[in-house]
Amino acid sequence: MLFTAKWLAELFPKHQGEINTTISIEEVTRDTRQPSSNALYIPIVGEKFDGHDFIFDAIRNGAVATLWDKSINLPEEWDDSFPVFFVDDTILAIQQLAKSYRQRVNPIVIGVTGSNGKTTTKDLITTVVKTSYKTAATQGNLNNHIGLPLTILSMQSDTQVLVLEMGMSQFGEIKLLSNIAEPDYTVITNIGESHIENLGSRQGIAKAKLEIIEGMKSKGKLFIDDDEPLLSKENIGIDHSQITGIGFTKQSDIFVSNVKVHPNRTSFQIADEAYYVNLLGKHHAKNAAFAYSIGKALNISHEKMQIALNKLEVTGMRFELKRGKNGVHIINDAYNASATSMKASIQVVKEMEGFQSKILVLGDILELGTYSEHYHRSVVEVIDPRISEIYTYGEHAFYIYDEIVKQHPEVNVHYIKQREDVVPLLRKHLNNKTLILFKASRGMKFEMFIEELQQ
Repeated sequence: MLFTAKWLAELFPKHQGEINTTISIEEVTRDTRQPSSNALYIPIVGEKFDGHDFIFDAIRNGAVATLWDKSINLPEEWDDSFPVFFVDDTILAIQQLAKSYRQRVNPIVIGVTGSNGKTTTKDLITTVVKTSYKTAATQGNLNNHIGLPLTILSMQSDTQVLVLEMGMSQFGEIKLLSNIAEPDYTVITNIGESHIENLGSRQGIAKAKLEIIEGMKSKGKLFIDDDEPLLSKENIGIDHSQITGIGFTKQSDIFVSNVKVHPNRTSFQIADEAYYVNLLGKHHAKNAAFAYSIGKALNISHEKMQIALNKLEVTGMRFELKRGKNGVHIINDAYNASATSMKASIQVVKEMEGFQSKILVLGDILELGTYSEHYHRSVVEVIDPRISEIYTYGEHAFYIYDEIVKQHPEVNVHYIKQREDVVPLLRKHLNNKTLILFKASRGMKFEMFIEELQQ
């Protein structure tokens, strides 16, 4: 049980129907298509739909109470005994409900944001923390103004630690999420270029990410990428003793050293202790170091942390190594992209051993606005002869192609204009000595190419 209808009545005093202590809410839902059990249904109003229209579907699928926008009439055939809690706005109500429930359960809350790596870092932290605590965490991409409240409302009442990913595309969004979550620990993985179209500059992105401290507890701790000048302690408006910098230089509070990328893992050291994580790339050593730092703050042992990192399960399409036709090795890193993450992925591919050919399939990095050409061309900084062949597809990916032609005429690079030509051009590379990286923004749907190469 999460809470009772009677507790809901205290939060939302305008209500009707039979409300008593025997009505227990076991889950909160906005989706009428899925079966539920003793659920509170929250109808969301979107641009093209209104959840209020599906109330009877919700009831048939297990809803036992609902929030309801007071400006919308109940259906004519309504059962007056069914519990209804009237609110001004259902989205604001779910946020209020989530904050109240978070305070009621009172777990240790860890908030994670950043331009790149926030989902992987959230997964790393969750894997480490659940070795010692009953832990709940963001699932999938539920990291916005609706998803984060739903995540909070999905945790059981005996949850000890709650790990929340926080996404944004505009100023004010992280502040809202932080004020709902009231985190004890906050993490900013890095500052990249995502949403620069909306935020104006990398400085603007840093400012938006730093909103995560707005709702942080007064004695909370912030963990930052110490290699990012925009996250210097002098730029952050809290006491320096509350900030832990994690980086690859000895001056960092948490110094990540001796990083080595192996065929199936990345090893590194922190304070003379050896760790490895079953992810590939130097950047993942730093992501794992964030998890280490949280684990250390929560008194989790080195042994437990190492076992956890070795058994990590990450959210899909984030540098997943797969096998395709004829044994070809495929890296699916197509969930999202920025120039920074694309360069990091290419760097990892260059460092991977045991392949005769290394192929890149690169697509558009979206939401860069007027910065698009600059950041696409910047990807070429990491191109060198260790890459055998490069295929680019997408309107903006042309800039990658054009810059490679200019700077590296010796590199075999192609610009593909038609989507249906991508897979046929890759067929000649399908053998067990070849590694193919797919990297693009989610909107490019590169996973469809991968599925074809696996069939």
